[in-house]
This record gives sequence, C-alpha cells and structure tokens, in this order.
Amino acid sequence: MDGRNGTADLRVPVYSASEILEQVRKKLQGKKNLYPAMYSSSFGGITLDPALMVIPIDDHMVHRGHGVFDTATIMDGHLYELDAHLDRFQNSASKARISSPFPRPTLRSILIQLTAASNCRKGTLRYWLSSGPGDFLLSPAGCPEPAFYAVVIDYDFQQCREGVKVITSTVPMKPPLFATMKNVNYLPNVLSVMEAEEQGAFASVWVDDHGFVAEGPNVNVAFVSRSKELVLPEFDKILGGCTAKRLLRLAHRLVEKGLLKGVRTGNITVEEAKDSEEMMFVGSTLPLLPIVAWDGQPIGDGRVGELTMALSDLLWEDMVSGSGEQRIPVPYL
Repeated sequence: MDGRNGTADLRVPVYSASEILEQVRKKLQGKKNLYPAMYSSSFGGITLDPALMVIPIDDHMVHRGHGVFDTATIMDGHLYELDAHLDRFQNSASKARISSPFPRPTLRSILIQLTAASNCRKGTLRYWLSSGPGDFLLSPAGCPEPAFYAVVIDYDFQQCREGVKVITSTVPMKPPLFATMKNVNYLPNVLSVMEAEEQGAFASVWVDDHGFVAEGPNVNVAFVSRSKELVLPEFDKILGGCTAKRLLRLAHRLVEKGLLKGVRTGNITVEEAKDSEEMMFVGSTLPLLPIVAWDGQPIGDGRVGELTMALSDLLWEDMVSGSGEQRIPVPYL
C-alpha cells in the first residue's frame, strides 16, 4: 500500500488485440445483448459482435463533442419516421459544420441494411455523424474525413398509460443555436434529469428567460388548454421534435371529431401551462407520456386525461399500422 495516496501496488497489463477481445467478451458473458448490430464508417461495414462496437478515442465527437445524432423507431419490422429524422439529422450536421462521408441516399440505405442485419423487430435505430478521428486538438482541421456510426438498440417499449410528475429545471437551458440542433453535448440534459430524479420526479421542464415553457430534457412538451386547444411551444428556440410535428398533424383528426377546438404552436407562460387541463411529454419511443403534476401542483384533476390518451392512441396507431412514407418496411435477411 502506498502511504502517500492510499492506493495498492498495481501492475497494468499490456494486452494484444486478441487478449483485449477476450477481456471484453468476458465482461459481456451472461448479459443480454441489447445491441444486435452496429455500423461504422471506420471499418466500412456492419458488425454483430458487441465486443467490436467501439469508436476511436481520437474521434472529435468523443473528446470535443463535435458530433450530431438522431434516431428512428423500429416498430413491428418497420422504420417509423426515418426520413423526417434524416432531414433533421442533416440540418443538425449543417449547423455543426460537419460534412457527411456519404450522400443522403447512401446514409438511408446503410441504416435500412443495418436494421435488416440486426433482425430487430422492435427497438430504436440511433446514428451519429462526427468530424471524425484525427488528433486531440480543438480544431477538426487534423481530421482527414468525417465519420458515420449507427447502432440498433433492442427495446420493447410500450404505449404509456400511467402519469408522471415533473419539476421545473434549475439547470440553464441551451441557447437556441445548440438547442435547435441535435448534438452530442447532452450534459445539461443529463443534469436536469438527475435533478428531477433526486426530487422524486420523472423528468424536468425547461423555462426560458422570458418565462415561456421550452421543452423537456429529451422530449417536447404539449398541453390541452381549458378551451380544448392542443398547444405546443414554438420550435424556434428548442429542438423541433419529429414526433411532436407528427402529433400536430394527426391531432386535426380530433378537431374534425369535435374533441379538440384547435391545434397550434405558440408561447406558453408557466402560469398558463400549469392551469391547463392536460399536459404530456412527446418523444419517439414514448410516443406520448401523460404528466399529472408539475412542481407538486396537479395538472387538471391530477389524473391522466382523456384527450391525452386519445392523442396517444393516434400516434401509437400511426406507428403500428399507419400508411404512407412514415413506415418503411425492413427487408430482413
């Protein structure tokens, strides 16, 4: 034992490549494989071996946060809203000044082939674009080419029917430039969730400097007002959620049925939000999560609202059996 720092004598082994793989596989033994497939442009293909699902340590996304990402849902053998998410992905990359190693059709094809190789019928597809490996400097000038990574995550998500509680986050929200691009710098998001969990809540809600409701840590937030309007915050200072935008389109069906009076986006004060009849989070794998209390104050009567579940049913049915470009069949091997 070293008396100066209290650490035991330690001899760190130097492993060969085969020995490293052996050590990694030992750690994975007995664990359920939640990641059935990964693509990496570093080696230009797909691996089904979790021990090989790694990215270079000198990738600027790792040590400088210079990367963007997005996702798509795998539901019953179909990719849901892939093209909408790819649109946002490319927009995020443009804002982050990261070029793509492939044109969009190639990116799309890689993602579909990866999902097929995974044999996953229900889960999520997550993908990243970075300025790539190169060096450990601040500028990406030393990175020869950008990198593209993707992984399939086996996840048996279900429609949410139970309500949750939220708090107002005290963690400063991102400025619009970073909030409107889906980049890998998620430390504020992580801290806001930790803050909520420490207070016995599910998650938190950000409020901007003008007192308007912004968003959740990785979800949009929506309200049903006392006048039966579905209202979501404007997307000019927050991430434009693909599922939230789809909800805005689908919700008009409830207007046609006379259940909702209208559907809109706009500025919502905290007071107006807490006085709403119903409140919900909206996100890809939820797709809609009822909220029954905010900062200890009940929303409406403190129970899951009927319109919330009607909206949830619209989204869930769209994911499961909707027609058109929203659902891309996966050509499994």
